[in-house]
Amino acid sequence: MDQTSSIPESEIQQKLKWLMLFRILFSTLLLGSTIMLQLGDSPPPLRPPLIILYGLIAFIFLLSVLYAVGIYRFKRLHLTAYVQIVIDTVIVTVILYVTGNYSSIFSFLYLVVIIYASILIPTRGTLAIAAICSIQFGIMIDLEYYGVILPFGNEDLILASAPSWNEVIYKILITMTACFAVAFLSSFLSEQVRRTRRELKIMAEHVQRVDKMAAIGEMAAGLAHEIKNPLASLTGSVQLLREDIRYDPDHDRLMRIVLREADRLSSLVTNFLLYARPPAGKVEAMELEKVIAETAELFEKDPNYGGRITTTRSVQPGLWISMDPLQLRQILWNLLTNAAEAIEGEGKVHIELQNNNNKQVYIKISDNGCGMSEEDIKYIFNPFYTTKASGTGLGLSIVHRILEAYDALLDVKSELNKGTTFILQFKQLEQPA
Repeated sequence: MDQTSSIPESEIQQKLKWLMLFRILFSTLLLGSTIMLQLGDSPPPLRPPLIILYGLIAFIFLLSVLYAVGIYRFKRLHLTAYVQIVIDTVIVTVILYVTGNYSSIFSFLYLVVIIYASILIPTRGTLAIAAICSIQFGIMIDLEYYGVILPFGNEDLILASAPSWNEVIYKILITMTACFAVAFLSSFLSEQVRRTRRELKIMAEHVQRVDKMAAIGEMAAGLAHEIKNPLASLTGSVQLLREDIRYDPDHDRLMRIVLREADRLSSLVTNFLLYARPPAGKVEAMELEKVIAETAELFEKDPNYGGRITTTRSVQPGLWISMDPLQLRQILWNLLTNAAEAIEGEGKVHIELQNNNNKQVYIKISDNGCGMSEEDIKYIFNPFYTTKASGTGLGLSIVHRILEAYDALLDVKSELNKGTTFILQFKQLEQPA
């Protein structure tokens, strides 16, 4: 899966800085080697190869200065990475031409370019760079074979040692195979590193939220009990007064307001207790496809959402987890209603179920609603934090607390005016016999 688009711009910028440093070090080494060659015991005269090398080194240093300025001016850093890498392939081709073309020992530099390309750009881009390297190398070797260009050196010696057609084809095929093999392997390893970093980041954020919520939960439990008992007494007293005193329209209206607000506060305290100490569920093995289908069908038939929200599903069958089915339905319902409420008018909600090779199951619920800012995402799981005009802000906090009991993770990805995706991650259970 191509994941580079999810790499933050700041990370791309940091990697480009390291690439520029590497390029400067390489140019310095090339410059030093060229100078040492000229200062040797039998220094060669300043012939075209050395002139081209000095010009190439100066060009690389100039490019590095331009890159250093452009990295802070251009916003599309992914495009900048592509441009830099393609130019690097041309530089390598020039180095090969100057150092013997077919007989040059520097063809491995193509592989170096491909390796750092896999770190900066997606797999398809890395394969494209491998193709560019192969094409450039093939054209150079063919031009040399047909005599269009000649490598620098003794012309008679070059003609005497000219490779045969079979040797040319063999060299091109070996280089192409090496380029694409390195592109595949380095892209695979880079993607594994990126995936591991993302998972570690999600887990670190999860642990941080769990620690924070545990502290809040302990305080919330005591506070909720302290409020709930006097509130029950207050509600009972008002009801008795309402029955005993003489009927008065104004008094009756005020008492209805008191009772309504008391009921609302009681519901809030109940939810707060649910957040502070979620009830232990009845754990059992269940197939996710069935639970998701049932919950989605209920959601589609709900009069508040079914008429304006189109629900689609992409479900991998045969995936099982160990959890209380009622609590999972509560979690799915909460996330589905959140998705629907984030959409003004008609919209779409997509449910996706899949697993990976690490025996992890993922449920993704995506919408095309208003989305959230990065600032909202930081606090979205905090109690009483809400981006909606109405609501208590406890729904996602309760979902998070329930998932803690099952060592499950909850993550969110969102962009303003594009939509939001909530990702549930569970440990996969082997299908019962």
